[in-house]
Amino acid sequence: MTGDAERRRGPGEQAVLLVAGLADVAVGTLGSALGVVRGLARRSDTVELVAEAERDLTARGRLVLDRYASAPPAHLELLARRALAERGNEGG
Repeated sequence: MTGDAERRRGPGEQAVLLVAGLADVAVGTLGSALGVVRGLARRSDTVELVAEAERDLTARGRLVLDRYASAPPAHLELLARRALAERGNEGG
């Protein structure tokens, strides 16, 4: 669909198309994940791989929490600190 056909599409049809696209991606991802799990089940070092994956996920989780959970410093506080630092440099 191009041009006029895309413009005539209503919000309901757009939502259905988006959900269908997401479902297709999810099914493809799930299929790939099952293939990986089957491959891991055949390996002899599965326990070590699981432990490494756990450490990796924990580290990623820590990074995400650090990025989004902590509030950035207040803008005015940063400006005040910079001004104090510049005053200290001028006097010395």
